[in-house]
Amino acid sequence: MDAIYTAVATATHGRDGRAVTSDGKLDLGLGIPVEMGGNGQGTNPEQLFAAGYAACFGSALGVVGRAAKVDVSDAAVTAEVGIGKQGEGFALKVTLRVELPDGLDETTGRKLVEQAHQVCPYSNATRGNIDVDIVVE
Repeated sequence: MDAIYTAVATATHGRDGRAVTSDGKLDLGLGIPVEMGGNGQGTNPEQLFAAGYAACFGSALGVVGRAAKVDVSDAAVTAEVGIGKQGEGFALKVTLRVELPDGLDETTGRKLVEQAHQVCPYSNATRGNIDVDIVVE
């Protein structure tokens, strides 16, 4: 694969530090969630992954929608990223909740969501590595 674009970000001090992109457009404090023993004062990696996956999946849905000549521009994607212990380490799980636009029939919508899951780079990266459940609403 030849990269069209490469994002560059540097994190210091792990989950309780700071993340900054090379262009300075993202510069935020990181914090460990209260549920994991932290103070919850900053953004955490799971929130960043959820935002990226939701946005990417929404774009993939738009691509397959345009190809099928179906307007899905009002669709909303919510990504829920969970982290928990697995064996000696930790693992992630994702639920993607796709809210289809009003007026789009469920059969067509589900077909487009399935196609989006095949072309979305985040879906391709996670496939076979973490559990991803898709809920069409």
